[in-house]
Amino acid sequence: MAFFCVQNLKGDKKMKEMLKKWGLFSLIFLFTMGIVAGCGTQEKTAQDEKAQKTVENVEGENANQEFPITIIDSADREVTIDEEPESIVSIQASNTEIAFALGLGEKIIGVSDYDNYPSEALEIQKVGAQDINAELVLSLLPDLALVTDYHYNTHPEILKQFEDAGIDVIVVGSASSFEDAYEHIEMIGKATGTATEANEIVTNMKQRFDEIKEKASAITDKKKVWVEVSPAPDIFTTGTNTFMHEMLEAIQAINAAEEHEGWVQLTEEEIVQLNPDVIITTYGYYIDNPTEEVYGREGWSEVPAVKNKQVFDVDNDTVTRPGPRLIEGVETLAKLIYPEVFNK
Repeated sequence: MAFFCVQNLKGDKKMKEMLKKWGLFSLIFLFTMGIVAGCGTQEKTAQDEKAQKTVENVEGENANQEFPITIIDSADREVTIDEEPESIVSIQASNTEIAFALGLGEKIIGVSDYDNYPSEALEIQKVGAQDINAELVLSLLPDLALVTDYHYNTHPEILKQFEDAGIDVIVVGSASSFEDAYEHIEMIGKATGTATEANEIVTNMKQRFDEIKEKASAITDKKKVWVEVSPAPDIFTTGTNTFMHEMLEAIQAINAAEEHEGWVQLTEEEIVQLNPDVIITTYGYYIDNPTEEVYGREGWSEVPAVKNKQVFDVDNDTVTRPGPRLIEGVETLAKLIYPEVFNK
């Protein structure tokens, strides 16, 4: 019976949303009132017409794109969205952050198991992570599902079920640069009728990033920075083609792991030989006192960062999660690594 209802709602999203919001009685009432109003005629005055045009002009200036719209998602699929989504499921923490930043919080009815920001996301129904709870998503019947390239590559049959049920599916791919993050923000904005808000977010991020680069351009004595994204004994770091590398380059710092690409594991002996001036850890959310753990490592006492007490922990999500808070991450790094320049 549930399947029958879903199939009958497919292609009639507008009626589905009206039933959700108003109920059948309200629809009948509104329809009746429309007939009554339509039976009478009233001539507008010149003043009324002028006021109406003013309202229309203001709305036109502030309005986002009109629907239907067609976008090319990260899987190179052409997706047409007939109407502005009124309910959204986001199965990736970064996409949820983006959606909230776009002002879509009240429309989000499902999030991934790992969503932790903003705090409102913690109260929303969890619908899985890499493994999607397809039955639960179908029971929620959102207008739009924001999924990842992992879901697209490993669970195509589930995404087809969503589409067959009338749910628009947008694939948001992996990101390793600020440009990737900008593109994802703009794509989600376009898909949700918030293109104007997306443009404002991206513009703000770019301006703040440019300001950081401008300040950093005066730095000549570059510091070598070692980044730890996981603690001992299995220490991983970020090489090239990562957000952290791009951030360090922007502030004129040297990535101690620049000879490596992506996320790589190094031994403690290899790290000590790099002699970093600053050490950044990103796992304080699940390890108590990560900086003290680094300071206490055997054989690290002569490492400049340890010797000079230059070990700092930063919020992992702000330096690895491709969303609006990336700019906060680079600003934090700049102040920690070059306080004499960025704390003025």
